[in-house]
Amino acid sequence: LARKADGTVWSWGLNANGQLGTGNTGNRLTPGQVSGLTGAAAIGGGTGDFSLAMKPDGTVWAWGLNNYGQLGYQIPTGCPTPLQVGGLTSVAAVRAGIGHTLALKSDGTVWTWGMNNYGQLGDGGAVPERATPLQVSGLTGIKAIASGGNFVMALKSDGTVWALGWNAWGML
Repeated sequence: LARKADGTVWSWGLNANGQLGTGNTGNRLTPGQVSGLTGAAAIGGGTGDFSLAMKPDGTVWAWGLNNYGQLGYQIPTGCPTPLQVGGLTSVAAVRAGIGHTLALKSDGTVWTWGMNNYGQLGDGGAVPERATPLQVSGLTGIKAIASGGNFVMALKSDGTVWALGWNAWGML
């Protein structure tokens, strides 16, 4: 994915799950504009064949594979064009993992959805997956977020780092 200065999003490559946002699943060898998406302020691509965009108004848009609910809506097979993630406003940053998504809201709270096989959604692994954004309890005052394959990192305004999810090699 690439975002131009004019806020358009461009994609190319493998498109087996609609992650290029072209409205179909045909691969694309050269960059082409993502269908129906303008005014993007930030973008993100998940290693699980899905893509994200955040607009300046704080809304989040997602498309591609949705096998774990990582798009933030109830479409089991996914969607090859961008759809707005419901119930989420005032977002300042978005990040994508293998099958999960996280958003940092302007109030310093973190919201997660998607795959939760290692507790990366911050709910103690209560559910294996979740298709709707939910605030991570107890994680406030956050100023930056990052996502690895199956884990999440958050930097608090006091300089401490908080981690959630898979710790097989000590990455937390």
